[in-house]
Amino acid sequence: MAVRVKICGITSPEQAIMAQQAGADALGLVIYAKSSRYVDIQRAAEIRAVIGPQTTAVVLLVNADEATVRQVIDQVQPDLIQFHGDESPAFCQQFDFPFIRAIRMREGLDIDAEVAAYRADAGFLFDAWSEDQYGGTGHQFDWSRLPSSRDYPLILAGGLTPDNVASAVSLVAPDMVDVSGGVESSPGVKDQGKVATFISNAKQAQPKSPIV
Repeated sequence: MAVRVKICGITSPEQAIMAQQAGADALGLVIYAKSSRYVDIQRAAEIRAVIGPQTTAVVLLVNADEATVRQVIDQVQPDLIQFHGDESPAFCQQFDFPFIRAIRMREGLDIDAEVAAYRADAGFLFDAWSEDQYGGTGHQFDWSRLPSSRDYPLILAGGLTPDNVASAVSLVAPDMVDVSGGVESSPGVKDQGKVATFISNAKQAQPKSPIV
């Protein structure tokens, strides 16, 4: 089964339509004001309106307060929330809403403990560590740190591009790959050719070992 592809940092309805036509399985909308791909709740709702039922709509939040999370769920109506900050397991679970938990790969991280604590049924997204950025760094981490067997959906992010995504799929065998800056012509502006090539290269790649 081909890996699923998430295009994150969509900033307009036109980009959302383009990415879907290219074969994206999921689209990410970033409601985090410090991101160069930030959209507010109203804009996110406008983009959400053009995301079809065959495509998973994900809203990425970073350390948002409870009221904001509930507003996003109510007004944007995403399929999933992606908690990408320092949110506690209790905070993420209180909404009774499916979520992805982002794990930033800092040194000494106990992946098994993080997975056990958050119990994110929609999966865990592994991203590069940065002291001052919550994702979107364009940096790659050491993929060999990831477990070769797991009982949860694994989403690979961090420095992926059309050039390296096939290697990533082959080596890691993720359930999904996530890209933002790697398919852009400038921050927040997706490049149609890069998006199409990324999706094609990801889906044609063959994992070296079966997904467990």
